[in-house]
Amino acid sequence: MSPEISTEQLRGILQGISVPPQPQIMVDLQMEQMQPYPDVNNIARLISQDPGLSGALLKLVNSPFYGLSNRISSIQRAINLLGTNTVINLINAQAIKGALDDDEIVALNGFWDSAQDIAQTCLMLAKRIGFQSSDEAYALGLFHNCGIPLMLQRFPNYFEVQEEAYFRASGDNRVVDTENRLLNTNHSVVGYFIARSWRLPERVCEAIANHHNARSIFTDDSTRHTQLKNLLAILKMAEHICGCYRILGRQEVDHEWESLSALVLDYVGLSEYDFDNLREAVKEAGIGGSYY
Repeated sequence: MSPEISTEQLRGILQGISVPPQPQIMVDLQMEQMQPYPDVNNIARLISQDPGLSGALLKLVNSPFYGLSNRISSIQRAINLLGTNTVINLINAQAIKGALDDDEIVALNGFWDSAQDIAQTCLMLAKRIGFQSSDEAYALGLFHNCGIPLMLQRFPNYFEVQEEAYFRASGDNRVVDTENRLLNTNHSVVGYFIARSWRLPERVCEAIANHHNARSIFTDDSTRHTQLKNLLAILKMAEHICGCYRILGRQEVDHEWESLSALVLDYVGLSEYDFDNLREAVKEAGIGGSYY
């Protein structure tokens, strides 16, 4: 049986969590709580769609309070370990912290939608290409852009900067180079520190830090980046399939993918024809249908 955790302990463990949860997800979770017998599987499904809630959940279960020998990235496993009461307390705590005004909700809709679709696509791709750590692939898809809400809070013009960053992302010019030049920081660095504060597995944190540095990683022929390459290959394919360049970058062409595709596909052993088939499989699964 998992240990019960007090409200005060919960508040201390969650200190620093600042990615707001999606309002509609919170409404759905509150409705589930009102049922005579809340469905834990439904709660897990809803939480797994939201980066802020999932991050808070994993930070809690990976905290010293629970004393796990290895950090976990599975939302379902985390809920099983925490128990329903603690998870509901977590949801309520995040609901209080996650109040947004209408303009902020509209601005972040693309972030929330793309996070869900990319996470699901990462999971599907991981299984299709035989990657063993599918939970980590899902977590990376969900959390890789978790720095964006904080960047938007700090820089009101952030999405304008991001549009320029995606436009200039070709060859050796990375998305984060434009952010660094205009803002002196970038969402990958911010996301890395959020992921570390959430106590996500180190490989996921490293992939978040490098998800716009993939060209450099894949041109390194050494074996020291094998696990990182596995995760980044899945993520970059998923981002392209789900149209991240359209939703967040507001571009008609995925300049980053054009500079990476040959390296990524060669690494995972896929031809363009194979990749097109994977893209069709994702489409048939109903993931991110509006992006095609």
